[in-house]
Amino acid sequence: MKNSESIFALCVKNDDCEDIEVRKIYKMIPDKRASQEGYLRIVDESGEDYLYPESYFLIIDLPFQAQELLFAA
Repeated sequence: MKNSESIFALCVKNDDCEDIEVRKIYKMIPDKRASQEGYLRIVDESGEDYLYPESYFLIIDLPFQAQELLFAA
């Protein structure tokens, strides 16, 4: 059964931000207030969630198998 709470985003730009890598998939945490301001709450390389510009990411749907592999890593 697919976990509807899991949302993922592909980094397409980072403007030299060292905490996120271009072409890498990150878990996104829904944050209505942040999205109203043009930001996404992303769990970055530190393992913590931070706000990043929405323009840095494309929100993507991943099959359950791919989600399992990401969580296992």
